[in-house]
Amino acid sequence: MPPAATDFYAAALQSTGTSRGPAPEPWSVRDADGRTFSLAGALDRWTGDADAVDRNFLARARGTVLDVGCGPGRLAAELARRGVHALGLDISPTALRLARRSGATVIRRSVFEPVVAEGLWGTTLLADGNIGIGGDPTALLRRCRALVTPGGLVLVETERPGVGQRTTRLRLERAGEVSSWFDWAHVGCDAIEELAAAAGLRLTESWADGGRWFAALRRTPAPVG
Repeated sequence: MPPAATDFYAAALQSTGTSRGPAPEPWSVRDADGRTFSLAGALDRWTGDADAVDRNFLARARGTVLDVGCGPGRLAAELARRGVHALGLDISPTALRLARRSGATVIRRSVFEPVVAEGLWGTTLLADGNIGIGGDPTALLRRCRALVTPGGLVLVETERPGVGQRTTRLRLERAGEVSSWFDWAHVGCDAIEELAAAAGLRLTESWADGGRWFAALRRTPAPVG
């Protein structure tokens, strides 16, 4: 049986910036249609410090911040440096260890498990494509809506225009080794408004910055009856 994707993810995070000698084999992700995409640039960004695009994204956060799928913690650490009360969630012990090393406050938790201060967070983050977690973006957005206070924000990083919304299966690969498959959703900036509405959220802003795409969603009142 192939190793779990979380094990491959941990190995990928640990490998970044540690290689000596010849360049190591690159990490990549393959979808169920056979398309392969390099993770080299993404891994460098995930394990680095927040950049200008990240900082512009975080500037839109209000109140306390919950970073879903925080990974190595660059966003939660940046918020901590600003004096913002922020908590990161991730299921990877390796990612959490790196996040704590960077100064972030994090816990090992799935977003679909009970979370401290449910319904009281000012902002929930779904950065770095984490709108894809679990393969059901509407369910994920509904969960994020339940986590924020009335009028709270869900800040989402989407994919480029034209992607629409689709669910596929992915696996991680390197040097002939492969992980197990996992479900993932792809959501373009052109599809987020409809998904948000189905989850009880309202699109208040969308923008592009540095070749990345984002949306701000606000929790709407619960329907009566």
